[in-house]
Amino acid sequence: MKIAVHLHPQHATYNQLREAAIAAEEAGADIIYNWDHFFPLYGDPDGPHFEAWTNLASWAEVTSRVEIGCLVTCNSYRNPDLLADMARTVDHISDGRLIMGIGAGWFERDYDEFGYEFGTAGSRLHALRDAMPRLIDRMAKGNPAPNRRIPILIGGSGEKKTLNYCSQFADVWHGWWNDEWAHKNSVLEEWCAKNERDPATIQRSVGVDTDKVDDWDALFEGLAAAQVDEITIGRGGPDYDLSLLPRFLEFRDSL
Repeated sequence: MKIAVHLHPQHATYNQLREAAIAAEEAGADIIYNWDHFFPLYGDPDGPHFEAWTNLASWAEVTSRVEIGCLVTCNSYRNPDLLADMARTVDHISDGRLIMGIGAGWFERDYDEFGYEFGTAGSRLHALRDAMPRLIDRMAKGNPAPNRRIPILIGGSGEKKTLNYCSQFADVWHGWWNDEWAHKNSVLEEWCAKNERDPATIQRSVGVDTDKVDDWDALFEGLAAAQVDEITIGRGGPDYDLSLLPRFLEFRDSL
């Protein structure tokens, strides 16, 4: 099992965000994620915010052990061939530690202010489906090649499309740990059967909302029983409080 810290790149200086990444690695986290937006998702909507992939290039330099990635990259914001070459480059800067997290996109303000067509949920999902083969193909074509086959993480829980795409393209499925998780997981396995994919080849990553945890023992018992492969906890700026990280690392180590 891996423990990931999702550092929200908002309401902080870049020095604070960089130092949080260094601190998370030093504390023992396995993965550090940011997100791919252009404006804050909560708090002051016009507060400080930083772009995802240039952020990842910096993290690749200032860390040495943790895996890094976006949770998740918005497919709509970059040509998939360009995105693949960016990923290959960050893979080399990090010496093979990049996770290619991707999703269909949803935050309308990003689209409106940066001149992208928002469309509909359906059109964005179809665009993700069409982009995935191009992304995968281009990542393999670059010279020099990536240090490893860059793992693809797809985020989302839509039963008709997103989980279908996970069964076709993903190495990791990321969803939220809640009362619906077991059902969503079963839907993913159904799609794997339809698409002749071994579900055991897809890792399960879950986001845990630590603000809503009432019973820590029950949480950890459930996660252990579900045999999830990765747990992600989110932390916002400017303080990036990592005080709960040791509790999750202790749980990881107990297994």
